[in-house]
This record gives sequence, structure tokens and C-alpha cells, in this order.
Amino acid sequence: MLNPFDAKSDPDRHYIWQRLIAVDSDAFVLGDWSMIENDFDAEQFEGIRCNHSADPDRWELALPRLQDYRDGWLVASREFLAKKFVGLTHREAVYRRCRLTQIDINGDRALAHKKFSGDLPLADGSTLSGSRQTLYRLHRIAAAGGVWKIVGFLGQLPLDER
Repeated sequence: MLNPFDAKSDPDRHYIWQRLIAVDSDAFVLGDWSMIENDFDAEQFEGIRCNHSADPDRWELALPRLQDYRDGWLVASREFLAKKFVGLTHREAVYRRCRLTQIDINGDRALAHKKFSGDLPLADGSTLSGSRQTLYRLHRIAAAGGVWKIVGFLGQLPLDER
């Protein structure tokens, strides 16, 4: 999968896409949290689980600390790696199901719309399916050399693919 944002004309979006798609996907299929750990602002981080609902009354602050997210991410990686896909590597499976084409930037704040969808056949005859989106909140951190860091996200949002 190629980064749709040009490194020279749109360096911020290019960088954010690289971190949220390329590096995160590789880290996930390797089960290697250390590859993405520095992409987060641990002091400011919070993860909101939307429970596949557009109703904010059903959302919860499920991951108040980065280590909570890390622990869940590692479990999810192990569970994903236990799946056997028909004709696809784990990396190919991740890339088939995710995309990031919209990144809103306003000053030193960004909102990245990462979407997951598609049906993938598994070796046991079942299918990995479902659709959802995650909205990542990022800040450009001056103290970190002006690098974009994830400060939080809204995950498990329903995906309307009209």
C-alpha cells in the first residue's frame, strides 16, 4: 500500500499516514509495541471506546492510560496472528482491511480518520468481517521536536460506507 500523501507537498499528512498505517500495521503483525510506543504522548493519552455506536451515551473512557491501550493492543495482535488467512499474509490482511485517506489538520492539531472494512476468508472456513473506524487525535509537540504524537482516539465507531 502506498502513502497517498506526497512527502514534499504534504509532509504532515504523509508523516501521519506513515505512522498510523505503515508502521502501525507492521508493528501489529510483528507483535512489536516498541515500534510505535514513541508515537504516543503518554502523559496526555486517553482512549475512548465507542462500542460500535453513534450514540455518545454508549461511549466509555475505557483506556485512561497508554499502558492500558498497549496491553489491549498486544492481546489483539496475538489473537490476530493466531488466525490463518486464505491466500494472504497477516500483513496483507491488515492492508486489505484498513485505509486512511482523510487527515484534518488545524494548526498543531490533527484528526486522522482510519477505517477498517472488508471480508477476508479464513482457513477454517469462517470469515473475518465487520467494519468500523477510529478517529485518532494528534498534537504536534514542540518539546518533541515538532513531531506529531497521538494523544487519544475514539475507537470502534460505526462505519457508514454510503
